[in-house]
Amino acid sequence: MEYQFIRDPITGFKVKISDEQVLIARWLNEELDKSEVADLLARCKTMTKGQAAWVRLGSEIRFTLNTEEALFEAHALFQEGSDISQYADDALALDDHGLVAGCGFEDFVDLLTAWQQFITGR
Repeated sequence: MEYQFIRDPITGFKVKISDEQVLIARWLNEELDKSEVADLLARCKTMTKGQAAWVRLGSEIRFTLNTEEALFEAHALFQEGSDISQYADDALALDDHGLVAGCGFEDFVDLLTAWQQFITGR
């Protein structure tokens, strides 16, 4: 996974990630408080195979973590209030680009470790 960390004097710390994983960057930038990074890394270190997935519901993104992967899903995927079948004649389809992203567990831990080092200056 390729990413770039940015220190902006106005908006603070930001991460940029490829388009197919943009939701991960959104989660780090907007959903995960900087003070929670160390706790999340500690949780990652104590996870064991077969353990139930850990789910964290954010304001816009659901984060699911297990020892195999980290999965990020926008809440928009779970909207049931809109019946899109009424648009079937228009040949419209729900585009999930940018609404789901994932990465392997080890890649996620590496990203989170690098993010922690960047935001703490270590």
